[in-house]
Amino acid sequence: MKKADFDAVLAALRTVNDPDLKKDLVTLNMVRDLKVFEDGKVSFRIVLTTPACPLKEQIKEDATRAVKTVAGVSTVEITMDAEVKRGGTVGTGATAANGIPGVAHIIAVSSGKGGVGKSTVSVNLATSLALEGARVGLLDADIYGPNIPTMMGVTENPKLYVDPEKGEMFMPPSSHNVKVMSMGFLIQGDQPVIWRGPMLHNILNQFCTKVNWGELDYLVLDLPPGTGDVQLSLAQMLPMTGAVIVTTPQEISLQDVRKALNMWEKVKVPALGVVENMSYFTGDDGKQYRIFGEGGGEMLSRKFNTALLTQMPLVPKVREGGDEGKPIVVKDPSSESAKLFRELARKVAQEVAIRSSKAQSSPALEIGSFGNS
Repeated sequence: MKKADFDAVLAALRTVNDPDLKKDLVTLNMVRDLKVFEDGKVSFRIVLTTPACPLKEQIKEDATRAVKTVAGVSTVEITMDAEVKRGGTVGTGATAANGIPGVAHIIAVSSGKGGVGKSTVSVNLATSLALEGARVGLLDADIYGPNIPTMMGVTENPKLYVDPEKGEMFMPPSSHNVKVMSMGFLIQGDQPVIWRGPMLHNILNQFCTKVNWGELDYLVLDLPPGTGDVQLSLAQMLPMTGAVIVTTPQEISLQDVRKALNMWEKVKVPALGVVENMSYFTGDDGKQYRIFGEGGGEMLSRKFNTALLTQMPLVPKVREGGDEGKPIVVKDPSSESAKLFRELARKVAQEVAIRSSKAQSSPALEIGSFGNS
């Protein structure tokens, strides 16, 4: 093809917008390694803002359709890729030591009340993001009730080594392709953690500065219930992208969750959305029973102007998976619950990407590498 035809291909790609970011793929620097061959074949990469992009196939189809309108194009080969960029971090800890080295985004999973399935959401969210191809870590910040090692099926403790500059460091173990760190690794069996505030703050600081997480796209924080020392300490220590709020439908849960949402507003960390857990139970007769009431998550999302990300059913297999160290997205990937958790991960990644893009107010990006063949 002549150079004019190459330019025509580029012009065609400028008509394809990222549905979330509302800009074309070329301006967003998503088109890389564009090559136009003499036989009419066109190949290039589309580099998305997250491997968990829920609109991946739509973008690929739109790009294929646009390029095929160019005269002389016979075939189109597109490789889908992703780069998760740091950005969009907010909150009172937004400038704290520039965050954790190598970690692009920190996502808190929070609830105002215990027993709503927050850790189950954390475990399945982190594992789902990993299944989508992201590099993921999971920090169990529930110091007094560290259940994440059991729920993730971690069978080894973190390794301790000496860094020439940072001193003693932990290398977190990995399970289901998720790196995990927890107080549960540092205590014996049923030994309780009986600490006051200063000791609690110190261990949280070590989790932030003495753990070698490597390169992560997302670090998921499983927080304890409530609005206490752990939440405030981490909000001051870390630049967070946002918080996922977990509730159950009934008013007694919503009362506490509203307090949690107000807390995140005060420390300037936005809510990425609400997960309504245990929304319904499907009986043997096939009917759905709303045993904890209904509509709570929707009311909460409206009141705080945030998204209702999903409504999760109450399913025994989800609990069984947690006890066995096999999150439901691994234990039974074809189940309704697994599909909803995978969709939740895509929505969270989508919201993070949108916020990150808006935070990057740089001018038009330089176009990626192109070439004729």
